[in-house]
Amino acid sequence: MSDKIETVEDLDHEDTARLVLDMFHRIIIHYALWFTEVRHQMGMEKALDTLKIASDRSLGIQMKRLSKVLGFQMKDGIPQHLLDMSKESLLELLDSVAVNWLANDGVWFQAVEFESGMNDAKRCNDSCWAHFSPFEAWSIKRYLDLPENPGLEGLKRALGFRLYARVNTQSFINETKESFIFQMNECRVQSARKRKGLDDYPCKSGGLVEYTYFARSIDSRISTECIGCPPDEHPDEWYCAWRFTLQET
Repeated sequence: MSDKIETVEDLDHEDTARLVLDMFHRIIIHYALWFTEVRHQMGMEKALDTLKIASDRSLGIQMKRLSKVLGFQMKDGIPQHLLDMSKESLLELLDSVAVNWLANDGVWFQAVEFESGMNDAKRCNDSCWAHFSPFEAWSIKRYLDLPENPGLEGLKRALGFRLYARVNTQSFINETKESFIFQMNECRVQSARKRKGLDDYPCKSGGLVEYTYFARSIDSRISTECIGCPPDEHPDEWYCAWRFTLQET
């Protein structure tokens, strides 16, 4: 950028628009850092309690201000434009958001991998899941208004509302009254690798963290067992499979 530009007012139209996007990005990072620091200082439970208060207030404040500047109406905290969309269009938007989340995950993984190698990327990935899975479980429990211990049926419902549920194909097999099997029948990441003639990505270490922490956060009585996950061999009908068991005592 030219050194003649000393203030925001000196920017041309395109660069001003680019600055708007940059500031949105700063808000996202600052928001995440606040949550991370509260979690570090006070623990996950306190951080989630605080997040519940902060997120409701923050979203309301930001959407109200943006609606005035951008000229859209709000109804019950939701942009009217979203409410005016068809259900089909909303589901398409939901899928796009989920795919963006997965792409963002891949971008971060590759950024670490290319800079520091596969081992560091996998280590960061697994640690990230240790924090994200409990948060996503908390978010879904809150959205669905699930009780503290919703049991296996609550876990089934929650698994259907994960971001992954919008980009992959999954299924359930009822095993006993105390257990069921969850299968990831189509995995966007693994299917892409298969089309390119690549071996499965060895995601078992991350999956053990992801599913164990998610199930435990939905209901602390639920234990998780890996039936198979790459690099394990698996049948054509699924890439990974997990058994969830409700421990009553």
